[in-house]
Amino acid sequence: MTENDDDFASMFEASLQAKRFEEGQTIEGTIVAIGPEVAFIDVGGKGEATIEIEELLDPEGQLEAQVGDRIEAMVVSTSGGLKLSRKLARGAATARQLEDAFHAGLPVEGKVERAVKGGYEVRIAGQRAFCPISQIDTVRNTDPSEHEGRVYTFRILEFKEGGKNLVISRRALLEEEQREEAELLRRSIVAGVVLNGRVTSVRDYGAFVDLGAGVQGLLHVSEMGWSRIADPTQVVRPGDEVTVKVLRVDDDTQKIALGLKQLQADPWSKVEATYAPGQVCTGRVTRLADFGAFVELQPGVEALAHLSTFPPTGSPEGWKASVRAGMTGTFQILTIELEKKRIGVALVADGMTGSPQPAGNDIVPGARLTGKIERHERFGIFVFLAPGRTGLIPMKETGVAREADLARTFPVGGEVEVLVLDVDPSGRRIRLSRKEILDAKEKDEVREYTERRSDTPAESFGSLADKLRGAMKPKER
Repeated sequence: MTENDDDFASMFEASLQAKRFEEGQTIEGTIVAIGPEVAFIDVGGKGEATIEIEELLDPEGQLEAQVGDRIEAMVVSTSGGLKLSRKLARGAATARQLEDAFHAGLPVEGKVERAVKGGYEVRIAGQRAFCPISQIDTVRNTDPSEHEGRVYTFRILEFKEGGKNLVISRRALLEEEQREEAELLRRSIVAGVVLNGRVTSVRDYGAFVDLGAGVQGLLHVSEMGWSRIADPTQVVRPGDEVTVKVLRVDDDTQKIALGLKQLQADPWSKVEATYAPGQVCTGRVTRLADFGAFVELQPGVEALAHLSTFPPTGSPEGWKASVRAGMTGTFQILTIELEKKRIGVALVADGMTGSPQPAGNDIVPGARLTGKIERHERFGIFVFLAPGRTGLIPMKETGVAREADLARTFPVGGEVEVLVLDVDPSGRRIRLSRKEILDAKEKDEVREYTERRSDTPAESFGSLADKLRGAMKPKER
């Protein structure tokens, strides 16, 4: 094998060796030889890397390394062999090294000297560079002087005129670091974990929270507190530091749902010990729906006053006249379903004052009650007796002829006195009679008349009868 063949083999081996590494990669090696311009570094394998001698000099120009020393350096080029650099990472780079860093996309250190129009003047290895104001940070700062005098790491965006015209960016490196940190952070964000974050913005539907490295989650307004919240700014504002719980993570969209109320005690855990059917308490009407009014009994505990608990008014939405959103009133608890987190209530008569509505305990067979006409059906009339208790007067128990005008006789919203005929075991089906009340009244009237007649002296009636008979005789001629 000739000398030329040996040179070719060495060059080929060096080329293969260089392909093992990537530009920007930091590696370790051992100095095996020091020449007048470069030092040779053994980085493993048969190939060697080179580093310029000036990179091994101390500030006084003295060689600070010797054969056998291990050094750490960055790969700046893999073309035509492996070239290393230590000073790029330490900020002391020559013009040629800056050009290598530009082509390789490697970071360089620079000191921000002063703010100028549109950006900053930065000193890098004795060269002046320009950093646009949008590239100095990921967040726009209102005070440009904040960066003056600081040493940062930059990436060279433009290298012109042999390095005399440099345009650099710090933001590009920050965003890369942020992406790497975000990837690591996302791996640790799973449902159930509790994290600290900072509120970045607030919308009508919730707030966005920065969990770090630019990773944001949404704190929906419904997850801010156990009570209904109309305005998210009542709970959080931009810049607030908050502790939140991760509720869900969507792997496809990378959306993160956060919760704040989950770190507080659920007020429903104390409902059983605080409330009971028949109890009267104060509540605030939060909103009206087609089927009733929602009432907040305490923060996080909401009840429903169903429209059926309001006395009939003759209008389908007439019940809304007795309540309005925001009003505070007295309510009676009708039912509690802890498993479903439901409480049924009824507005006490006269709104904010008055005695409690009857709970319906007096609705038993034989009871005489006064109710309000709720609606008419072909088989009878429904009568509102108490909140949640409606009875039926069958047609034959109305006390009027079948062809009679029920709407006129029993107008919706009008009061009617009824007799309870029977109640099924569930208490929901109640059969009433108006006829029995009319019959009873007729019997009472007959009895009263009879009693009055028996109390009248007989002679008085006899004397009157004689006079009448005398008056009816023909006069004698």
